[in-house]
Amino acid sequence: MYYRIIRNDISNSEAITLTTMIFVAAAAMLVSLAAILIVNLTGALHTMMAQAKTPHFMQMHSGEMDTGRFAAFAEQNSKVEEFQVLEFLNVDGAQIVIDGNSLADSVQDNGFCTQSETFDYLLDLDGNIIHAFDGEVYVPICYWKDGTAKLGDKAVISAKEFTVAGFLRDSQMNSLLASSKRFLVSEKDYAQIKDFGNTEYMIEFRLRDLSALGAFENDYTFAGLEANGPTITYPLFQTINAISDGLMIAVILLISILVVAIAFLCIRFTLLAKIEDDYREIGVMKAIGLRVSDIKKIYLAKYAAIAAVGCILGFILSFVFRGMLLENIRLYMGESENASFALLFGIVGILLVFLAMIAYVSGVLKRFRKISAAEAIRFGTTQEKSVGAKHFVLSGNRLLDTNIFLGVKDVLTRKKLYATMLAVLMISAFILIVPQNLYNTISSESFVTYMGIGKCDIRIDIQQTDHIPEKAAEIAKEMERDKAISKYAVLTTKTFKAKKSACSEERLKIELGDHSVFPVKYSGGRAPATEDEIALSAINADELSKKVGDTITLLMEGKEKNLTVCGIYSDITNGGKTAKAVFSDQ
Repeated sequence: MYYRIIRNDISNSEAITLTTMIFVAAAAMLVSLAAILIVNLTGALHTMMAQAKTPHFMQMHSGEMDTGRFAAFAEQNSKVEEFQVLEFLNVDGAQIVIDGNSLADSVQDNGFCTQSETFDYLLDLDGNIIHAFDGEVYVPICYWKDGTAKLGDKAVISAKEFTVAGFLRDSQMNSLLASSKRFLVSEKDYAQIKDFGNTEYMIEFRLRDLSALGAFENDYTFAGLEANGPTITYPLFQTINAISDGLMIAVILLISILVVAIAFLCIRFTLLAKIEDDYREIGVMKAIGLRVSDIKKIYLAKYAAIAAVGCILGFILSFVFRGMLLENIRLYMGESENASFALLFGIVGILLVFLAMIAYVSGVLKRFRKISAAEAIRFGTTQEKSVGAKHFVLSGNRLLDTNIFLGVKDVLTRKKLYATMLAVLMISAFILIVPQNLYNTISSESFVTYMGIGKCDIRIDIQQTDHIPEKAAEIAKEMERDKAISKYAVLTTKTFKAKKSACSEERLKIELGDHSVFPVKYSGGRAPATEDEIALSAINADELSKKVGDTITLLMEGKEKNLTVCGIYSDITNGGKTAKAVFSDQ
């Protein structure tokens, strides 16, 4: 019986049925893809970081350092499981030529290193620890992806020739969002090129218990060890690696939710229209003694069939696009340890869409209880009076054309039906408009000001060099003489200790200088204008439990300096932990 009913209904409304099925299939496909991608991303990320033994805490440092002090600190701290200091040789991009192509225009800070012996391993594309031989160089995977390098190319680093032996995954600097990239060479070759660049140190720790990371950061701060560079922790490594693919998954989830909403509205629209057409038949069925539940089953069978076919079709389509969307994850992180569960989660996503459709249709069909058998048989349509339409009498119309008048009256009479149609159009427009607006927002010149970076044409960071104050002063003089430069600002980043509580302190990186020249966007408050004010990044404000108007205490040369929080801003530099002030520490 149900088969005949479904077949007859579909044949009488082929276009409507096909449209509804397309939306259901699209919704099922997107939900399935999102579930599969989430499982694969989390699994691949965990696998890569486990294979590489990513450090839990890393402090970059430029300049002189006493390795013995760090080793003594690590031995005395019970939270530390492993400790090491790795060298990172910064080499100017102009000195790196791969297959005749110079990296002079590269926006990355390119450097060379040797393979670690204990943890923070650099991996090949199969997830194995790389052992570079003399004359070989392993290149970051991003340069393979963009076509800069390929296997077997000749690479020249300051007149020394290498052969590209492969490409590496770096659990720290893999992501395109990471500003630095590591090239791997043998220890002998590293010693030969060491004079061609500036050495930066990577001070790395792995802890016995990752939950003690916050307490360890405080221990490191109290120890007063050198820290001329950014501090990065394991959770931040995870975020940096996952953010690009995570954003893609978030967009897919957003679109899938909107498509599901459109599918619901399409079903509602067609179902309400079908109920109006079958109003008299529904009344007859109620009159002959059929229960409401029996009548609901007749209509539910059709939409259950549409939802089932749509979900199966969507699941099949997810296989078509899955490989393409997983390509980037597999390239940068490898295969997921949860790959076998991804299919299961995809099926669960499909089932959720199917059950949601059935539940929604069942909810709409509850209106059968309100239908009077006598009225339905007598009038063939609902006799509910619309508040908006009761004053629209054709005989009283003097202003509008008859067709327009009847159209307006029909809309007011069936407001829910037309409201559903309007909602479908609005959500569809939203899906079409939002991606373009998102692209325009991200590509906008002012977007960087929302990320903690002032709007400027050129930003020069002086780190890996000696005599930084003298170099900065020299550059400032050159900028002052350059007529092509309309304005500039010299900002100095220094690290201070900030009192977090009565018995704990936290290291705070503060950018000192005139922040009004190239201002950023503040989510709350404003830029610091006086020497007793400070602006905090959102992460620092949250960790220090500070808001605009609160007071923060810095420890400077054994003395306390109280500053008022005047603003809070977003930032992507230094792990999001920065601050801005205008006071002088001289």
